[in-house]
Amino acid sequence: QVQLVESGGGLVQAGGSLRLSCAATGRTTSSMSMGWFRQALGKEREFIAAISRIPGRTYYADSVKGRFAISRDNAKNTVYLQMNRLNPEDTAVYICAAVPTWSAPTRGDDYDYWGQGTQVTVSS
Repeated sequence: QVQLVESGGGLVQAGGSLRLSCAATGRTTSSMSMGWFRQALGKEREFIAAISRIPGRTYYADSVKGRFAISRDNAKNTVYLQMNRLNPEDTAVYICAAVPTWSAPTRGDDYDYWGQGTQVTVSS
């Protein structure tokens, strides 16, 4: 049973930074492609970033490209999302997802495992 636990969310001022973590148990992150999604209040879940099992391949939504960076530390079985230059439109629950495939999907329906999410609130 794969479990994903996110941490690192909180309240930050516009222009600030946060680093989210997603710790996996039950399976190694090296055997999975990992993704981050977010869901703002009253909106649909949105793809943010993904990192494939193939080393070095990352994918980003246009809305966060150049501001967010996804990375993984397989020794710690953890995936990170570094978020810089945050703005109020980034306010959402951020959710980690995983799937045991070589390439990283950008569609939520293609992921098998999901965390509970961590709240990020950006004040203006």
